[in-house]
Amino acid sequence: MKLFKNRTFLLFLPAGIFLIIPFYGFIHAVIQSLGGEGLAHYEEILNSERFLSSMWFSIRTAGIATIVSIILGLGFTKWFHPLLTKTSPRLMVWIPMLFPHFVWGYMVILILSETGWTAQAFIAAGWLEDTSNFPVWTRDPQGIGIIITYVWKEIPLVILLLLPVYASIHPEYYALVDSLGGNAWHRFTTVDLPNLLPVLVESFLIIFSFTLAAYEVPALIGTTFPEMISVLGYEWFYGSSWEDRPLAFAAMVLTSLFLLVLTLMSYYGLSRPKWRAMRSDRP
Repeated sequence: MKLFKNRTFLLFLPAGIFLIIPFYGFIHAVIQSLGGEGLAHYEEILNSERFLSSMWFSIRTAGIATIVSIILGLGFTKWFHPLLTKTSPRLMVWIPMLFPHFVWGYMVILILSETGWTAQAFIAAGWLEDTSNFPVWTRDPQGIGIIITYVWKEIPLVILLLLPVYASIHPEYYALVDSLGGNAWHRFTTVDLPNLLPVLVESFLIIFSFTLAAYEVPALIGTTFPEMISVLGYEWFYGSSWEDRPLAFAAMVLTSLFLLVLTLMSYYGLSRPKWRAMRSDRP
């Protein structure tokens, strides 16, 4: 075969070797979730109000954090990408990437908790009488502290992914839109967006998947109910009842399948215009 003759298949070996471990983990989780009882554990968690509340809370929190991170990162990159070509400003923007997520979680607690620096500063300025009057932004049922932590941490990642795209766009394209009577919105939709869309989708999938499945920040500044799906899975796995362990595996399998379907839908959505263009070029 031509594929083996020119040894192109060797290019897929590193990716294949890398995927062995997560694929084995997923298969093992599926086996443990079945536990010799078929789909009973899946039926149990799908009928569990705790699981459904946790799943909805996780998707909503991760979705908000991801969308806000992408919007702010996109706006920052668009307006300041000429400045970010210099080394010093670029390093200053990427400083948050040097620290783990739980460090920024502690920073959010120190700054925005009811007894944090901001509350103490408001009391010292006479704007608050007591810390109990300060808004609850950490360990809150709305996940505000979790969202703030991930937005703070992921904006530099969005800038890192979008900056090469803006660096590759030629200024002549903007001049062409201006010469045709276009405004700033037309420049964004006709020049920026076609180049940015694949990277924006990739950024969304990376940040959303990580935020949905991460454990340390929700465990640090989240509530006991509703909890993120990762915290619920941890409690089921390491809880006192051995019978809850298959539920933890089932929850993680469903989460993985949800992310897989979301990724395939995104890939199909990005590939469909290209496929149509390729078909239209055929005689």
